[in-house]
Parts: sequence; structure tokens; C-alpha cells
Amino acid sequence: MKKTKTPRTTLAPGLAKVLKRLHYPLEVILLCVRWYVAYSLSLRNLAEMMGERGIAVDHSTVYRWVIKLLPLFERSLRKHKRPVGKSWRMDESYIKIKGEWK
Repeated sequence: MKKTKTPRTTLAPGLAKVLKRLHYPLEVILLCVRWYVAYSLSLRNLAEMMGERGIAVDHSTVYRWVIKLLPLFERSLRKHKRPVGKSWRMDESYIKIKGEWK
């Protein structure tokens, strides 16, 4: 019998404890942290983008979320990271430089 993966509805205990004490909605916090990491936006750009969406948040607040949550995310996601294989292969390529193959 094959197991089907179901989406996870609960957070890791350490992460849930930290997120419970924050005053903004969880979706806003996670969206800001994700955008900051994935797209290398500045904190002020993120605050401006949230302001355009009707959510008043300061850039220093976003910075505190990033500092507080990224280590927790890293720790909880590292458990699910796939191991790297034992064998590595690299293709060789040759190019001609000044008439000589290197």
C-alpha cells in the first residue's frame, strides 16, 4: 500500500512557540521573511510593499522577524534536506586558446 503525502498543517513546536508571541498575522510575517530571503529585497522595500497592500509594518520590525525566524526555519528544514550522494561527476571541456587546446 502506497503512502500519500498530506500537507503539513502544524508547525514545529519551537517555531510555533516563537510565532505565537508575534503581533502580526502569521501570513504577513512568513511572506515578508520569504520575500526577504528569496528575492534579496531590502527591508525598506519590503516595508513599502506591505504598505501598498494595506499592512503598516516598519522595516526594523521585518528585520527582527528575519533575525528571529531564519535560524528556526533553517533548523527545522535541515531535517528534511536530502542527503548528497557519495559519487560526484564532472564533465571536462576543452577550449582553444590562442590555437592551443586547454
